[in-house]
Amino acid sequence: MANVKWSVDPTHSEVQFKVKHLMITTVTGYFQKFTAEAESEDENFNGARNIVFTADVNSISTNNEQRDTHLKSADFFDADNHGEVRFVGTSYENVGGNDYKLHGDLTIRNITKPVTVDVEFGGTVVDPYGQHKAGFTVTGKISRKEFGLTWNAVTEAGSVVVSDEIKLQAEVQLVKQS
Repeated sequence: MANVKWSVDPTHSEVQFKVKHLMITTVTGYFQKFTAEAESEDENFNGARNIVFTADVNSISTNNEQRDTHLKSADFFDADNHGEVRFVGTSYENVGGNDYKLHGDLTIRNITKPVTVDVEFGGTVVDPYGQHKAGFTVTGKISRKEFGLTWNAVTEAGSVVVSDEIKLQAEVQLVKQS
């Protein structure tokens, strides 16, 4: 097969981020609206290219409306001026078995930085409706401050409210396009 195009199946995918709050617990957030596309030479994703992911900042959900509003504000994502998070892959490297490194450029708040995430390729399958699907688990970490998300506060005891490190996790199911 040459030049196989794939698009995300949003019903069977999720994109989340995790951040330490008060340095003692972890808060999880989700992007509820996102897209992902890729091209490959075969169904094993060798030679994968044109990997693009976007997330709608206004779709952030942490299960707390007040916190979500704060995350969308100029203190964090500034959704009114920067409504999209974007990742464009530059290379997809097999590091053994089903494990890959996906290198690319991540843009948040119009600041673009190179990042590398770990990808576990779950394989491909034909679903009951005849659709060819591929599954991936994506994990990584970024510094939020490198992308201009610098808001913080200090507690009376001297602890920071929000950690700099953000953990990324995505379960992605792609559908082969005809």
